[in-house]
Amino acid sequence: MVEAIKEIGVLKARTTAMAVSARRSLWLLQWTADADSRKGVEGLPFTGKALFEDELDKWISTATAGTSHESLVCSYFNLEQNLTNDKDIPGANIRPARDWKTPTTVFIDMSLYTVITLDTTLQSLSTYIWFTMEWQNEFISWNPDYFCGIDSFATPGTNLWLPDLYIYELTDGDQTSAVIPYVFVSSDGLISDYKPMRIVSSCTLDTFKFPFDKQTCSLTFGSYIHTIADIVMCPKSNSSQVGKNTQDIFVSKGEWSLLDISVSNTTLWSEGSGYSQVIFTISLQRTPLIYILNIFIPACIFVLLDIISVFIHIGNGSRLNFKVTVILGFSVLLLILNDILPSSDKPPVLGIFCCVCLAVMVVSIMSTIATSYMLMLSETQPHVPGWIKFLIIRHLARILCFRVQSSKQDQAHVIRARMGGNDDGVKAYAAPLQWRKDIEEKGRTHLEVTILKRLLAEILQIQQDLAFSRNTDDKSGWYIAALIVDRLFLILHIIIVIVMFVVVICMWVT
Repeated sequence: MVEAIKEIGVLKARTTAMAVSARRSLWLLQWTADADSRKGVEGLPFTGKALFEDELDKWISTATAGTSHESLVCSYFNLEQNLTNDKDIPGANIRPARDWKTPTTVFIDMSLYTVITLDTTLQSLSTYIWFTMEWQNEFISWNPDYFCGIDSFATPGTNLWLPDLYIYELTDGDQTSAVIPYVFVSSDGLISDYKPMRIVSSCTLDTFKFPFDKQTCSLTFGSYIHTIADIVMCPKSNSSQVGKNTQDIFVSKGEWSLLDISVSNTTLWSEGSGYSQVIFTISLQRTPLIYILNIFIPACIFVLLDIISVFIHIGNGSRLNFKVTVILGFSVLLLILNDILPSSDKPPVLGIFCCVCLAVMVVSIMSTIATSYMLMLSETQPHVPGWIKFLIIRHLARILCFRVQSSKQDQAHVIRARMGGNDDGVKAYAAPLQWRKDIEEKGRTHLEVTILKRLLAEILQIQQDLAFSRNTDDKSGWYIAALIVDRLFLILHIIIVIVMFVVVICMWVT
C-alpha cells in the first residue's frame, strides 16, 4: 500500500514537471525577447506556487525587468499569429460568448456628416454618416507588456464574428460608400468597427407648411436575425453628445439645415420575439428663400395683375384678353409647383393658396364675360327685366354703395356715350315741338280744327317722350347693372385673396 502511494506521488510529480516544462517551452517559443532574457527565464526555479499561472507571470515579469520595449523584436504579425493559433478563440461563425445565455451587447454610434438629398417626390433621404459599432469578444485578450506595448491592432473583419446589422429604413443598396474591411481589436477583447456609410432611406414627409416646413427622419439600426436573447443594441453616446459630435462635422449642402439629432433604443416585438434597436432621429429645416423668390412672389404678382385688370375698359375685349393671359401664366407656375411638391393626402398650404387664386381668376373671367354680355343686350334687347332692376340696380347697388344716376341729363349722357357721341337722336325728339308752334301760328281759323290739332300735337309729344324715356332707361339700366356686377366680383376677389394671404401667413408662423 505504501509503495502504491509513493508511485502515485511520483506520477503526479512527473506530470506536473512535464506540464511546467511544456508551458515554459511554449513561453520561450512565443516570446521574442533577447537571449539574456530567455536564459533568465530558463534558470527560474519552478516550485510551489510558481507552478501556477499568476506566480509564473510574476517570475517572467521579474526576469524581464529592465528589458526595454526597444530591445524586443515585436510586430503586429506575431500578435495576430498568437491569436490565430489559439484554438480557444472561435471563428467568424460563432457568437463570442462563453455562456450562450449571456447576450452580446453591441454599442452603436453615429455622426451625420451631410444631407445629400431629401427627395420630396419619392420621400427618401440620402445621407452620409460616420458609423461606429463596438462589441466584446470574450475569448480575445492579451497582456500588452508581452508584445511591446501593443494594445490594439487592425485586422480584416472576415476573421472575426460580426453582428448582422440592418437599417430598417434602407431603400437602396450602398454601392458608392468607401469599403473599409478592417476592424480594430483591443487587448481587452473589444472589437471596434469604424466606417463611413452612404444611406438612402425612406422618410415620411409633412409638407403642409412648405416651404417653411421641418422634417423629421429616422435611422433605425438593429439585428435582423438575432433576438434580444442573443444581441442587445445600445447607443454608445447620449443625445447631447451625438448632437455635439454631429454639429462639429456637419456640412450643410443644398436646401436643408440640421436642427437636432437624438438617439434612443427600443425593442421591436414580432411574433413573440423581441429585436433590439437603436434609433437616431434627425430633424431638418428647409431653407425657404429660393421658393419664396421663385414661387410665392410670382404668384402674388399674378394675383395683383388680375385685380388691377378691373381698371381696363369694360366695353371692349381688352380686359378679357388680359385676364386670359394672366391665368395662362399662373397655370405654368402651378405646373412648376406640382413638380416640387410630393404626392400626399395632405397638400401644402401654398398649393391650396395657388389653387384658390386660380379658381378666383376663373370666376373673374366669368364675371367679365357676364358684364360684356349685359352690354351686348343693351343693343339687341333694350328692355331690362324687372328682376334685374329690383335685385341689382335697386338693392345690390345700395349694398355695394354704388350711386345710380337717374336724371334724364345723365341718362342722355350715357346713351350719347354708347352711341358714340351722336346727338341726332336727341334733336329728332325736339322736332315735334317746332311743328306744334307752327300749327299754333297758322291755325286760328276754326276753333274745332285748332283744338284737334293741339290734341294731336300733345299726343305725339307724349308718345315721343315715352319712347325717349323707355329707350334711355333700358340702355342705361343694362350699363349700370353691368357696372354693379363688375364691382361685386371685384370686392369678392379682393376679400378672398386677403383671407387666403392671412391664412397662409398664420399657418407658416405657427
